[in-house]
Amino acid sequence: MDKILIGKGNAENYILLNKMNRHGLISGATGTGKTVTLKVLAEGLSDAGVPTILADVKGDLANLSMAGEMNDQLNSRLEELGISDFDFKNYPVNMWDIYGEKGIPLRVTVSEMGPLMLANILELNDTQTGVLTIIFKVADNEGLLLIDLKDLKQVINFVGENRDEISKTYGNVAAQSLSAISRKLLFIEDGGGDLLFGEPAIDINDLIKTDTSGKGVVNILNATKLIANPLLYSMLLLYLLSEIYENFPEVGDLEKPKLVFFFDEAHLLFNNTPKILQDKIIQVVRLVRSKGVGVFFITQNPLDVPESVSSQLSNRIVHQLRAYSPKELKAINAVADTFRQDESMDIKEEIIGLRTGEAMVSFANESGAPTVADKALILPPHSSFVTLTDEAYGSLIESSPLYAKYREAIDRESAYEVLLERIEREKSEAEQEKLEAERQKELEAQRKESERAQKSRRSQKTAIDKGIDSMLGTISRSIGREIARGLLGSMKKRR
Repeated sequence: MDKILIGKGNAENYILLNKMNRHGLISGATGTGKTVTLKVLAEGLSDAGVPTILADVKGDLANLSMAGEMNDQLNSRLEELGISDFDFKNYPVNMWDIYGEKGIPLRVTVSEMGPLMLANILELNDTQTGVLTIIFKVADNEGLLLIDLKDLKQVINFVGENRDEISKTYGNVAAQSLSAISRKLLFIEDGGGDLLFGEPAIDINDLIKTDTSGKGVVNILNATKLIANPLLYSMLLLYLLSEIYENFPEVGDLEKPKLVFFFDEAHLLFNNTPKILQDKIIQVVRLVRSKGVGVFFITQNPLDVPESVSSQLSNRIVHQLRAYSPKELKAINAVADTFRQDESMDIKEEIIGLRTGEAMVSFANESGAPTVADKALILPPHSSFVTLTDEAYGSLIESSPLYAKYREAIDRESAYEVLLERIEREKSEAEQEKLEAERQKELEAQRKESERAQKSRRSQKTAIDKGIDSMLGTISRSIGREIARGLLGSMKKRR
């Protein structure tokens, strides 16, 4: 299998597996068929043994794990396509969820996320970003592991307590910046950041699996709750893509990609994103193709994707775009101009008039050039459209061979524990020093009291001695006088 049939128009429209690392775009207004197109692509890739990563913001992709069933609408679509041998089947799926509620817990460490990406999640200004970078450097130099948010908060406290000394080494660390970072960490915690950051961290190689039959595993990130924090959502997807880029070897063009990544709600990657981060996205998208990885952006308006990124997307599937305002009409004109076209079709009018399930398609051919645009009816997926019950959802998650590996969080010794132990040790040492000082003070007081007592006793003895001496002298003189008188008296009596 070297290509995937996507739809039929004037011709059968195939996307070539060896050109999927040239990236792509799926766009269209709400309800025009983007999800079906995404499922068709993911299924075709899985059948070819290619794993995928899909962000599910609506919660309607888990049914890829269930075989579909015939219904009137599906039967009508197949008849229009002229397909009589359509089969239904299910696909190997791993569900992921940073909250651990509807998927295998997906975690990353603070260190792996890095200061730049974290600064953008926290929406820090340049000064605060600089301070956060210093915090990471201090942690590295002190041998402090930054695994979860409590580690980061503990290092922030450490930097704050040693701010003057650290500022001399790394540059000014303003107390206001430390306070601002700490406050914004609270918002990340409330948004689920305390669950995202931790261990066991995701091993990117666990997202590149095939099942025992050789089908590529479909990794679905449940983002129905995460999408409420769009910055955290976009940063997580970008982190995963960056990790793939950093860890995959250079392989050039392959017969089929090693992995295809689908970014749903792609506009969130670019709206209000600092230029430095946009440059990073553009760089990764441009270079990751050499790692055998394809990236598809899914969005309502193709112009949500900056031209610097859009120019890298060789495979395009554009569903109906609505033109209710001059601005929207202008956008459709711009989209139409991106297609290679002939005189037989007014692409602008066709895009506006597309039915649900139809799309304007153009894919890279064998030479890498875009094919002439064709209006195609997209094939239906082989998997189900039925929403999974809670029981089926739970069974899908727990049946994954990766569930046991990531289910339980691990809290090993890291910055929090090390610094807490250091604080307790310093506190204990300070208490010992205080006790020793008090003991020395008490001993000194006892010594002085003893000296005073001895001095007092010596003074008392001196006074007593003098008194005794005086008394003895008086007695002696008295006795002497009495004896003298007696003798004289006796002598007088003898006279």
